[in-house]
Amino acid sequence: VKLEALRFFRHFGRMRQIATVLINYGFADLVDRLGLGQYLQWGRRLLFRRREPLPPVTRAARVRMVFEELGATFIKFGQVLSTRPDLLPEDVIAELAKLQEHVAPFSAELARREIEQQLGAPIDQLFSEFGEEPVASASLAQVHKARLRDGTPVAVKVRRPAVVREIESDLVILFHLATLLERHVEEAEVFDPVGLVGYFARTIRRELNFNREARTIDEFRRLFRNDATLHVPAVHWDYTTEAVLTLEWVEGCRVDDLERLDRWGIDRRQLAARGARLYMRQAFEIGLFHGDPHPGNIRILRDGRICLLDYGMVGVLDEQVRDDLVDLLVAVSRQDAAEMVERVLRLGNPVGPVDRVLLKMDARDFVNTYYGFELRRIDMRALLNDFIGILRSHRIRLPGDLMLLIRALITLEGIGRRLDPGFNLVEHVTPFIEDVLRERYNWENVRKRVVREAGTLLAALRDIPVQSAGILHKLGRDDFRIQLEHRRLDRFIDELDRSSNRIVVGMIISALIVASALLIRSFQIDSSWLMLGSFGLSSVLGVWLVISILRRGGL
Repeated sequence: VKLEALRFFRHFGRMRQIATVLINYGFADLVDRLGLGQYLQWGRRLLFRRREPLPPVTRAARVRMVFEELGATFIKFGQVLSTRPDLLPEDVIAELAKLQEHVAPFSAELARREIEQQLGAPIDQLFSEFGEEPVASASLAQVHKARLRDGTPVAVKVRRPAVVREIESDLVILFHLATLLERHVEEAEVFDPVGLVGYFARTIRRELNFNREARTIDEFRRLFRNDATLHVPAVHWDYTTEAVLTLEWVEGCRVDDLERLDRWGIDRRQLAARGARLYMRQAFEIGLFHGDPHPGNIRILRDGRICLLDYGMVGVLDEQVRDDLVDLLVAVSRQDAAEMVERVLRLGNPVGPVDRVLLKMDARDFVNTYYGFELRRIDMRALLNDFIGILRSHRIRLPGDLMLLIRALITLEGIGRRLDPGFNLVEHVTPFIEDVLRERYNWENVRKRVVREAGTLLAALRDIPVQSAGILHKLGRDDFRIQLEHRRLDRFIDELDRSSNRIVVGMIISALIVASALLIRSFQIDSSWLMLGSFGLSSVLGVWLVISILRRGGL
């Protein structure tokens, strides 16, 4: 109770803004169900169920507008949600994908002050030149071009002052709202609101820590040091902290600047193929991939090398997930619906009981749809969207990093087709999967896998006697307990308390009315003030009770 009260007063202003924005865009029913009406001003609290004039747009568009109006943290949360088509309807995903960060840059003076504070020296001692105008600006940071004292051109990424405090405050509110959704909106269970906010919190905290991003960049440089097709910018560690990231300045053009690519004589068809192979290697061979490969984050150098920028959002797939993903693709290619079902259930997390028979039928329809087609005729976007449709209909959630990969593949196919109208990502995925399978089943890898699995099995066998003895010991001491979890019992208790309160108030009103009637009947003049007070109090309580019941949705 104390925690709830502290949250109420500490974030009262922000919660009032959220409740007001939701009402303004036609989500008063959600405000009601979450109990956010307590944060509204008194006059609006009484009338907030009245229908407000809504923007003449779809409900999905109004969802996007809510995120836009609530600011940078919610915009970024909306962008993360746009990577989860397994959870949200297609129209909402399409609208959230439009979210862009139109954020004005902060002043060069603030940027200088932040850099000097972080690096512990005046700007003039750190750099021979420092560009006053940022070359890029977003909600978390902005980038300035500068030169080190030895003349080396660099890109200096500076975190916005006070942005950490603002985001941490909004994360507390998001977790609170997610908890309210799980508690009061039963149909929100499939979205896993608390889990989504947790994934978002990990993602945005990674982006806020530039030391972490710098380590990721160094890891990419190490992994791709022998790959002549990818250039990873170097980190200048002496000029890098948690809030300042200094990188090698990269001269190049955006991947969608087709005119300049043609002027430089770069073969766009080969460029698209190289980009696809690079991404396949990241996802299926290494298990560490760039999570946001939109055109603004891809630069092409004059010699045709690809340079990826902004490593704040990366995805990680462990070996087991990569193996299951490869086996899933193999099952689709072999028309093995049963194996496809097993791999989907290993990769995903079903929200409730799964109808395996129906899931197998949907899997068979899926593989039959794409079997026998020439690779160049298969649309990767359509294939992935159909696969996501199966997940959504059977309420199966995939890990966030896996959905990030799916969105990245869809983005890459769009970029590839812009470079080469005949580009098809499936043509590049298939041979890479074949190489992965050959590598998996060579003798040395099989031997290592057998040794590793045997070690795991032996460790489990070794623990069995100890665990069995522990269970028997508890049984002997009559100390064996089984823990039960009651799901949604708190909601039932809340409703029971609310109903009891209404009954008590109704009984009080009835008693006041009866007492007032008896006083009137006695014709005692000196009790007139008491009669008026009783009637007045019962009237106020009665009106309040009726309004409360109506706001809850009925009598």
